[in-house]
Amino acid sequence: MQETREIPHVPFTEDMKKDYTILVPNMLPVQLKLITSIMKNYGYNMEVLETEGPQIAECGLKNVHNDTCYPALLVIGQFIDALESGKYDLHKVALMITQTGGGCRASNYIHLLRKALIKNGMGYIPVISLNFSGLEKNANPGFKLTRKAFIQVAYGVLLGDFIMHIFNQCRPYEVHKGDCQKAVDELFNKITKDFRGDKLIRYKYVRMMYVLICKRFAQIEMENFGSKKKVGIVGEIYVKFSPLGNNNLEQFLLGEGTEPVLAGLLDFCLYCIYNGIIDFQLYGRSIKSAAVMQAVYRFLLSKQKDMIDVIKRDGHFRPMMEFERVRKLSHKIISPGVKMGEGWLLPAEMVELIEENVPNIVLTQPFGCLPNHIAGKGMIRKIREIYPEANIVSVDYDPGASRINQENRIKLMLSNAK
Repeated sequence: MQETREIPHVPFTEDMKKDYTILVPNMLPVQLKLITSIMKNYGYNMEVLETEGPQIAECGLKNVHNDTCYPALLVIGQFIDALESGKYDLHKVALMITQTGGGCRASNYIHLLRKALIKNGMGYIPVISLNFSGLEKNANPGFKLTRKAFIQVAYGVLLGDFIMHIFNQCRPYEVHKGDCQKAVDELFNKITKDFRGDKLIRYKYVRMMYVLICKRFAQIEMENFGSKKKVGIVGEIYVKFSPLGNNNLEQFLLGEGTEPVLAGLLDFCLYCIYNGIIDFQLYGRSIKSAAVMQAVYRFLLSKQKDMIDVIKRDGHFRPMMEFERVRKLSHKIISPGVKMGEGWLLPAEMVELIEENVPNIVLTQPFGCLPNHIAGKGMIRKIREIYPEANIVSVDYDPGASRINQENRIKLMLSNAK
């Protein structure tokens, strides 16, 4: 009988919670900083890795098969690079990675990471799965997200999305460079301070903060607000958001005199939740699970509507589009049954941008992610048939891709930008 080799699981225990540092890969700079700060109130010392440079991709290539998707390569490379930096006590550190329970990276990164740790003689380092799909249930007794902690983290996501949405609109027009980042830092410090301790933050605080965020950014001196060419960024979630994954795409677009436009993390969360409803509608899966997903979906839509209402009342900034409309816009492009990776969300976000008068779009595609190439690049022709004004460039990101070549392709798109 052939012997099977299982990758050992090292649990994160209650004792480890006291003095371990939990490292988190940097995907969403604003949102993750808020979330990790909130988690400190529950006894977890979490640190978002902000390292960058070619050595991270090289480290990933040494530890992951080169046919593995680019985001997995970067995430694992960033972890191993941090562990080898000498900055951390390797016997007092743990790693955290998210899992959605779907295909590709959504379930497999964690196993690739554990293999890489064993390869480097660090198999004793715990790897925590952060998921809401029941994966590795009770496998890490020292990390438990209580109902109270979950609600507070959810509020952190909402506030992080709101700050990012307004920040991206203001940054291209600030008269004094750095004013917008200063506003982000001030708001971040206030939110972190208000969440500190055992007190339970209520939702009315979140709505109050929406108003305060709008007022704070409205105080910034800006020039010709809203006049620049707008460029949407869509794609695989890691490469879309992570500066490490997309070679600081937002900074490049700002340098080219444009206004970058991105949807928030909430849209991706709504996409994942709605897929639970689709599983019942198309594939006959659990009606009970679908009912729960429907309730959560409606609840989060109401929270997004609160954001939109506050922005409209303030009158200074452009609100996001309601996700229910975004979802329906995808139907004329692709079947809702296409839900591997970013699936139907990719063309939906492209159509959303065009409907919002942002026809110039950078589609970020990671190497090795076939589902997103089909749902992304594969839908461009169909989108152009319906929206002739669509000005879309698909940019592949992988270890061997030339950054200059990527930027030149984007510049060619910008030369035709409307």
